[in-house]
Amino acid sequence: MSRLNGRIALITGASRGIGAAVAKRFAAEGAHVILTARTVGGLEETDEAIYKATGRHATLAPLDLRQFDKIDQLLGYSIFERFGKLDILVGNAGVLEALGPVAHYDPKLWERVMDVNVTANYRLIRSFDRLLRASDAGRAIFVTSGAASAPYPYWSPYGASKAALEMMVKTYAMEIASSNLRVNLIDPGIVATKLRMQAFPGEDQTKLTQPDDVAGRFVDLAEAGWTGNGEVVSA
Repeated sequence: MSRLNGRIALITGASRGIGAAVAKRFAAEGAHVILTARTVGGLEETDEAIYKATGRHATLAPLDLRQFDKIDQLLGYSIFERFGKLDILVGNAGVLEALGPVAHYDPKLWERVMDVNVTANYRLIRSFDRLLRASDAGRAIFVTSGAASAPYPYWSPYGASKAALEMMVKTYAMEIASSNLRVNLIDPGIVATKLRMQAFPGEDQTKLTQPDDVAGRFVDLAEAGWTGNGEVVSA
């Protein structure tokens, strides 16, 4: 397993769920992974699993993505100083917060959903565009959802945030089309995650697709040989 041998990959939301699964799979494929999330304990658990499997530690960068300036300060400058490039960016972190009717939705929760699901990813693009272009085959992957194109009652903040993310990422993909960078979205489908449990608390998650089951598709999009750009790919 060496499809990402020597690549430098940054993964957001890497303390659990899909982010942690992708981090472990990337490391198994030979990448050095930089992991960010708010939960230090969760990042350490992911790192421990990576070390046990590969004998190599990840780089941990605890961060609340809503602290936008710290994306520049903690991640952008630090990664530039240490590595001089970034081969793979995975914008995985996302929040649901709560379901509710548009007319009664809490403005603070709306703002939080947009901050994490849209604005934080814009700030990641803004911070890492130069480093991704410095790679011989930069790859940026952002996690979307069927909610972006299929409206459903009470899901408006999450659906609107993913629709905005898709438009932003597809536009960015057009802008970098003449470079070595490739930018895509991935829809993992229905996966057993904390976010899914928030929306469907009574659901038996053991019967759902597990995060490890979709991690391989992220490897496909992260490989230097992937040529698609501006696509929404299913896991």
